[in-house]
Amino acid sequence: MGDRERDWSAWMTSALAGDAAAYRRLLGALAPFLRAVARSRARGLGLELADVEDVVQETLLAIHLKRGTWDSSQPVGPWVAAIARNKMIDAARRRGRRVSLPIDDFSETLAAEEPEQGLSEREADRLLEVLPGKQREVVRAITVEGADTAEAATRLGMSEGAVRVALHRGLASLSKAYRSFRE
Repeated sequence: MGDRERDWSAWMTSALAGDAAAYRRLLGALAPFLRAVARSRARGLGLELADVEDVVQETLLAIHLKRGTWDSSQPVGPWVAAIARNKMIDAARRRGRRVSLPIDDFSETLAAEEPEQGLSEREADRLLEVLPGKQREVVRAITVEGADTAEAATRLGMSEGAVRVALHRGLASLSKAYRSFRE
């Protein structure tokens, strides 16, 4: 066992006994080790160098949360490396096979999206007229006025379930009406 491993084991043992200074020393010594491990394995897992610090921080947090599981008869280094490996794998899974390119390289060639044309107030009122009374009131209250289900139910004297059903049916009817209105 090398000097580094002896120090880490001693600091971890002291930290588990409540020595906060030893715990700070341990975490301070582990951080550069974890950065080196994460940097060396990042490319192989498809991670960017920007992901390395996230992995280091997640690993330090996991060490903190799982420090009670360390077996004092075993060296700290392999235990820490196993946690780091798992955090690297988690980061790679989250990242998936996405490729990240700086947008600045393409900003002049990307077309700006055309803003979607919404309905005018008159067109919306005309569409709402296709709905029967309560459905029209529910759809107007929730989609136009911004009320939530409970508010609409109270205002219209209905149960929340009835409001949800009326909203669903009303929106389905509006969808059909809108398609024929735009044709």
